Amino acid sequence: MHQTIKFVSKQHDFFTTLNQRVNQYFKSNNISRNANGAMVLKTVVMFSLYFVPYAFILSGAPSSLLILLSLYAVMGIGLAGIGMSVMHDANHGAYSNKPWVNDLLGYSLNVVGGNAFNWKVQHNVLHHTFTNIEGVDEDITPRGVLRFSPHTKWKPFHRFQFLYAWFFYGLLTFVWIVFKDYGRLIRYNNDGLVKKQKTNAGKEWAILIGSKLFYYGYMIALPILVLPFTWWQVLIGFFVMHYVAGFILAIIFQPAHVVDGTEYPLPDEGGNIYNTWAIHQLYTTTNFAQNNWLLSWYVGGLNYQVEHHLFSNVCHVHYKKLSEIVKQTAEEFGLPYKSKATFMDAMVGHYRVLKELGKKDTTMGMTPAVASAAA
Repeated sequence: MHQTIKFVSKQHDFFTTLNQRVNQYFKSNNISRNANGAMVLKTVVMFSLYFVPYAFILSGAPSSLLILLSLYAVMGIGLAGIGMSVMHDANHGAYSNKPWVNDLLGYSLNVVGGNAFNWKVQHNVLHHTFTNIEGVDEDITPRGVLRFSPHTKWKPFHRFQFLYAWFFYGLLTFVWIVFKDYGRLIRYNNDGLVKKQKTNAGKEWAILIGSKLFYYGYMIALPILVLPFTWWQVLIGFFVMHYVAGFILAIIFQPAHVVDGTEYPLPDEGGNIYNTWAIHQLYTTTNFAQNNWLLSWYVGGLNYQVEHHLFSNVCHVHYKKLSEIVKQTAEEFGLPYKSKATFMDAMVGHYRVLKELGKKDTTMGMTPAVASAAA
């Protein structure tokens, strides 16, 4: 489907105007679109949150299982921080104007168990291009027990997802590193997406398998060999780390698109979406807690999801300033600028959507034409 969907609206004035204003902001203030000193400091902090507890664990200093698991939990906070605040910008090419710096920091995902190539296809290509479009945006098309779109086939157990979803959120990164990365690379190769990225399957399989072996070696095998804990206690710690990281990532990413007020457009039979790509992002994306500086700092500006989707090649340290420009321009063109005042508001909005999508005949988030056709 991703090969046939087209954004066919001719209303390009909004994004043209917005681009001009954003370019002028950087030019008039004489600042780079990329990372600044604060971003470099944050990078050091996030990697420290992950590797300092790991070093302490390997030292053999933890004297009890509780201390060991607590350190793994801190590593989970660092793991999520690396993903949101460092890897994310780098793999969008936003961290630096030097490609090798972006590549190096982007591969930090492989160092912590994931796969940068798969992530860039799933996130940069599919999610950012076809946001909230059923069957193409994998963020709302999970193969499992969760229903994130009104266009996903309803199953009876979905009526309880507002209760059980929170448990499954913690499994996010664990499932990625143990299962999904392999299946995704097979699927992306079969769909021709590997070739489109100007690489080949052999190279990507070598990187995937090599980095996985390295990761399993230093995160599982080495602690089992050197620590005075049993193998199963180390595996519990490993799982705790990923559960903490997965839960954090899920509750930050989900309210940006799966929240009351966002839409789930479908293309017509010809594969047409009757909006420009930029305007499509405004209808399918929501900000939250824009005045919470600590949250914004930790989550890599992902609470400024509108700005991120429109300017993903800009480092997130600039999103707060850009948000003023985006909001003003959207209002001038009569377009929505969706935002929840607090993180709790976003969570409540996400909860409402989980509950509503648990109903078989919901039309929540459908465009008017689609909703009337479904009724």
